[in-house]
Amino acid sequence: MFFVLSKTLGYMLMPTNFLIGVGFVGAILLLTRFASLGRKLVMAAVLLLVICGLSPLGNLLLYPLEQRFPRWEAGTGAPPDGIVVLGASIEADLSAAHGTPVVRSAPDRIIAAAALAHRYPNARIVFTGGSANLISNDAREADFAGAIFESLGIAKSRLIMERASRNTLENAQFSKALVAPKDGERWLLVTSAFHMPRSVGLFRKAGFAVEAYPVDWRVGGRGDFTKFSNSILDGLGRTETAAREWMGLVAYRATGKIDDLLPGPAPK
Repeated sequence: MFFVLSKTLGYMLMPTNFLIGVGFVGAILLLTRFASLGRKLVMAAVLLLVICGLSPLGNLLLYPLEQRFPRWEAGTGAPPDGIVVLGASIEADLSAAHGTPVVRSAPDRIIAAAALAHRYPNARIVFTGGSANLISNDAREADFAGAIFESLGIAKSRLIMERASRNTLENAQFSKALVAPKDGERWLLVTSAFHMPRSVGLFRKAGFAVEAYPVDWRVGGRGDFTKFSNSILDGLGRTETAAREWMGLVAYRATGKIDDLLPGPAPK
């Protein structure tokens, strides 16, 4: 039920979808005796879409998410025993249609995981990603991730593909069940910086201790707080990404799936 709601109610509440819906309702009302209200809704929808697309709003919302976990430093500790890389980079349906992996977003996740695999040749590599679509065919991200890692020089014997998960909650639960991490083992979690707080919170709740290895930053720093977007589509993309994460954090916290609204580094 949680997954279905996230793909239906959550989809409708995304800023762009919601504002287009408001504008559509307003346009319908223009043809009725509520035309005055209709004009106000259309104007509000257009204004808010412009704000979401051209203003620094997306940067402001992304910044606290991306800054929650610092860049990972190798330090002097033992080398990692394993590396978990979250999906959402590979378009499974397109990959199946063309018979080759198609990477459409967040390629840093795969690139960084491959680089870590070369640096730590004894570490196991877990790619966790099924299909996030509410209705999908049998194509799964994990079905195509292995070929990418092998093309980057990672031996197939080191790869563990988890293809059943549909969201980050299941990424955490299924990865733990698959690798059964032992006490004292060191595991890195590779995902986008904005996605790291929710991911770490879910892995902690699943009892899988991981160290954050954030990648794929979208905001450079506080200087971006005053930068306006050159493209409304780029600005809307950042606002949508941030809104999705904040909505996910609120929903997971409200349902007890994470222990903190904005999970951060574990106290030392």
